[in-house]
Amino acid sequence: MSEIDSAMNLANAPAPSKPAHAKQLVVAISSRALFNLDASHHVYEEQGVEAYRQYQIAHEEEPLPPGDAFHLVKKLLNINTLLGQPRVEVILLSRNTADTGLRIFNSIEHHGLSISKAAFCGGSSPYRYISAFGSHLFLSTNGSDVRQALEHNIAAATIMPSKPANTDDYKLRFAFDGDAVLFSDEAERVYQLQGLAEFARSEREAARKPLSGGPFKPFLAALQQLQREFGRDDSPIRTCLVTARAAPAHERVVHTLRAWDIKIDESLFLGGQDKGAFLRAYEADVFFDDQQKYCESAREHVATGHVPAGIANQAP
Repeated sequence: MSEIDSAMNLANAPAPSKPAHAKQLVVAISSRALFNLDASHHVYEEQGVEAYRQYQIAHEEEPLPPGDAFHLVKKLLNINTLLGQPRVEVILLSRNTADTGLRIFNSIEHHGLSISKAAFCGGSSPYRYISAFGSHLFLSTNGSDVRQALEHNIAAATIMPSKPANTDDYKLRFAFDGDAVLFSDEAERVYQLQGLAEFARSEREAARKPLSGGPFKPFLAALQQLQREFGRDDSPIRTCLVTARAAPAHERVVHTLRAWDIKIDESLFLGGQDKGAFLRAYEADVFFDDQQKYCESAREHVATGHVPAGIANQAP
């Protein structure tokens, strides 16, 4: 029995009390991020919509294998078991119809995932339902849907084909890049447009001026609220900042997090060094970064989400 399955048997343990103001952490996820739909997607691309429909109906009793975000979702839902309360909700958002999506719900039941809400959009983008569900985070394999979510101020990432770091451990480890992810891209713009020397000078001058929030700031704040329900020393949720910054540019980051009253469990200031090995050592369940080059490296070690935000993702 895996450690995560063992943790799911702790329902008889006393649960921490739920603050009166606590809200659920809501994560929206696409069907292709949750399950591996490569075979049926190949049918869709090669033979069209009707062939895809017939394929899904013919195989609807055949469970789909896990996708790149499956283990992350399993660990998120396990938080409810550990707390003894429904504090995390996962919503399925899909371009399927309800007809072709029946196989997806059958697979959810087969894998024992507590997911009951869904939007099947019949080929249309599901991003418009993200806010209606009150989602803090949207994960998808469709970059266009992710960009639309980001434009509507929702934390979102394109889940890349990746290697999961640590599937049996029930502990949940998030890793975030800084600029254009947790923070705005205001400092990154200086670096991209004016170079490293001007970036360093600018950050020294603004060391005590907090950075503006990036697309993942609200998600991090909601995640930290959930952490606090476990207490300081026994939370299964950990967070890590993994940034290409180095001293002295780290100082502004520290002052920014203080101003936000947000505490990060671990911080890695790598000075441009490759992030992949560090993420593997941290055993991240997912890493979010705005720069494609860092995502390509990271996905060889851990599940990775590309955040197409900020100047690094604007056309030249």
